[in-house]
Amino acid sequence: MFEQAFTNIDDVLWKEAGCSTDYKVHLTAMQQTLDAENSDLFDVLAHIAYAMLPLTRRERSDNARTNILARFNTKQQNFVDFVLSHYVNIGVEELDQIMLTPLFQLKYHDSISGTIGDLGRPEEIGQVFAGFQRYLYKA
Repeated sequence: MFEQAFTNIDDVLWKEAGCSTDYKVHLTAMQQTLDAENSDLFDVLAHIAYAMLPLTRRERSDNARTNILARFNTKQQNFVDFVLSHYVNIGVEELDQIMLTPLFQLKYHDSISGTIGDLGRPEEIGQVFAGFQRYLYKA
């Protein structure tokens, strides 16, 4: 999700005269200046644009938990909790769609083909993976 957004920004900046693609370096430096290494770059941008205090990934995850508990069954919540723990500890790249299969295999030691209990068919598992993410960035 974020990688695609950064790619789109990168494409626009690359086309502009005099712009370089090192904005990520500047955002990362700003992240360190704000003591927000445990926050997403989204929070750095929100701070720059709207003077909002950056949330840590843990805070963002905790804020989303109520919506997650209300919308997913127990087994789906268990998988989402697993993904969120990776997001909190590693970063936003764990939420990228390409991470679904590796995270699924890490959690269940199985391939995504077939059904795992109440998680559903592969397309339903993909919807759970993408679906909970909207609550992380909900105002």
